Amino acid sequence: MPAAPRRHDPDRRARLIRVTLDVIAAHGVAGTTHRRIAAAADVPLGSLTYHFAGLDDLLTEAFTLLADTVSGRFEARLATATTRAEACEAVVDLVVEEDWATPRTMLLSYELYAYAARVPALAAVMRDWMGKSRAALERHFSPEEARALDAMIEGLTIHRSVDPRPAGRDEVRAIVERLAAPLP
Repeated sequence: MPAAPRRHDPDRRARLIRVTLDVIAAHGVAGTTHRRIAAAADVPLGSLTYHFAGLDDLLTEAFTLLADTVSGRFEARLATATTRAEACEAVVDLVVEEDWATPRTMLLSYELYAYAARVPALAAVMRDWMGKSRAALERHFSPEEARALDAMIEGLTIHRSVDPRPAGRDEVRAIVERLAAPLP
């Protein structure tokens, strides 16, 4: 019997990383297994061990993709601002517009936070993500303001994902203006 033809799949490694985020979103990190990822990606189980040293390696790659994707969108939104007032409005957008903090992104972020608390490699991914966020904010704000605004963005987006009556645009704008106000 002739061998089955090999499937040409040059994007397999990248696809496995993307699919891993889907599996994490569906089952959490605790429920993410090689078998679930292989099934979701429709690849042989051995593909995972061919491309990744282990599940932690794959999870790190997947969460790095998440962090890079979200920080890229964050950076792009802040890059459109040419004045401090526009930068403040961009920060408001990052909090209140669901394009930036979708339910899926928030769920994956919660998984990353929890996993990073236990796995040093993931803590490094989180620190890199925070560094990119702060660098984008520092184009328009002082380092102290950027740090406070970054924490506010994280906190309010988390609150918005579970609060039945989250802060509206005007309330968020008032908070941003207080945090970004020049000191006397």
